Amino acid sequence: MTSTSYRDENLELRDGTLLRSRIWSPQGNGPWPVLLMRQPYRREIASTVTYAHPSWWANNGYLVVIQDVRGQGDSEGRFLGFNQEAGDTTETHKWVRSFPECNGLLGTYGFSYQGFTQLIAEEDTPPPDCMIPAMTGVSEKDHWSCEGGAFWWHLGIGWGLQLAAQKAQRENNLEAWYEIRESIESKKYLFDGYKLLEKSDPEGMANKWLNLSHSKNSYWESYDPLESWLKKPLLLIGGWWDPHLKGVLDIFVKAKNAGGNPNLLIGPGTHLQWWEGVQTTQLNFFNKHLKKEIDSQFFPKINLWNETTKRWEVSEKNDYPIWNLFSKGLACSSHLEGSLMPSPDNKGNGEVNLVHDPWRPVPSIGGHLSDTPGQVNRINIDIRSDVAVFTSIPLSRDLRLEGIPILHLETKCDREGFDLFVALSIIPKDIDNYVNQISTGVLRITNCEKGTKKDKKISLQPILATVNEGDRLRISISGSGWPAIGINPGKNSYICQGPSPHCLVTTISLLLKHSKLEFKALISP
Repeated sequence: MTSTSYRDENLELRDGTLLRSRIWSPQGNGPWPVLLMRQPYRREIASTVTYAHPSWWANNGYLVVIQDVRGQGDSEGRFLGFNQEAGDTTETHKWVRSFPECNGLLGTYGFSYQGFTQLIAEEDTPPPDCMIPAMTGVSEKDHWSCEGGAFWWHLGIGWGLQLAAQKAQRENNLEAWYEIRESIESKKYLFDGYKLLEKSDPEGMANKWLNLSHSKNSYWESYDPLESWLKKPLLLIGGWWDPHLKGVLDIFVKAKNAGGNPNLLIGPGTHLQWWEGVQTTQLNFFNKHLKKEIDSQFFPKINLWNETTKRWEVSEKNDYPIWNLFSKGLACSSHLEGSLMPSPDNKGNGEVNLVHDPWRPVPSIGGHLSDTPGQVNRINIDIRSDVAVFTSIPLSRDLRLEGIPILHLETKCDREGFDLFVALSIIPKDIDNYVNQISTGVLRITNCEKGTKKDKKISLQPILATVNEGDRLRISISGSGWPAIGINPGKNSYICQGPSPHCLVTTISLLLKHSKLEFKALISP
């Protein structure tokens, strides 16, 4: 492998602000196509938590530019989050294309915040030649901070404090930095981190989103990528256990509606832990569109990892059965009493009273929102008496499930608010005491009328999984998913946060007559 070199350069924006970038060059004289990443976590890191080092990309023939966004790293200005990026992206693209080493072709890459910065620019900005946004979204509410009306507690507070620590470091406020770090290390942030966030970065994105999530009249920002950009070659990368997966799917639909022909890759990844081969896949994409190299191994337009067969598959359109829930009242007391039965031969029936005790909230494990993301055995959760469990009989044939699980329930409650945390699992036929959780979802209910029956719809994380003949499906329902989401106190006068003396014991009645589990297509038309 040849050696690479790097240098640092400043871009002076129209308003005089200097943005600092680190530029890695291949060996030789060029010119080369450019790969650009704009990120808020310092250019030296270059997202190596999930990506190959910039020198690897440079060794494969690309001029790599990693830029500190405004107000972060060594760039000047005040960090204002997403609102600042459109203009700065436009100016940065013009700048990198002016490099004498650039052959005029530009590709962009990066995940999370770095995925967002690829998608937003000023009107009439020439598009990059291709893009690979990963694990990102464009709606501050639905793709970045909330699910089912519930704020991402562990993720939102933790990320907000990370940005607050960077702010303290820039300001040389060492006391604040150590206070934040100690809160993260001790996990105190789960209980009082929102207060620390208000203290250390009151105008930051995470604190703004937290306040909006419990505001009665809230306005949320959502951003629209330019249609001319969405028509360019686009590879969208998502992970089955990543909180931004629905954002990636929404961007895919936007690109299709704009007349684009995007690629979609969803693999066995969490936000920070990806899968073997993903670097080469991205390199092949760039080589195809920036070097016009044709790779015969390049994947189909939609390529999905099956969570149970452990292999890549193409997307398929199928008609899935609808399942109904049954219980004679013991679905919480006995984890084998509640039933999940396919329609149309059956309809749901029964009532289950689920008692949520905030002193010992049901924990969230695995999935896409918890502090232990991924697939997980939830048997020890399901045997708790505050979890309602509904299990199917062994399947008579293999069943491939691709899409978004949606649970419909009628409920009533003795408090002003409550949460429904739902898990979908597979129980393998040949493994004892194993419940393979493959998807979770949450719905937060506030300002409800005590004792009033209401229909509820809970959307879970998208999946692709094959349930084998002899396996069983299971739906599990609880009144909390701590610390993925905060505890609903049951009273409108208090915010949903960590366990506190303000939280009330809550009885949630699950009325099963109209209950059903259905699967919506992964990609909506």
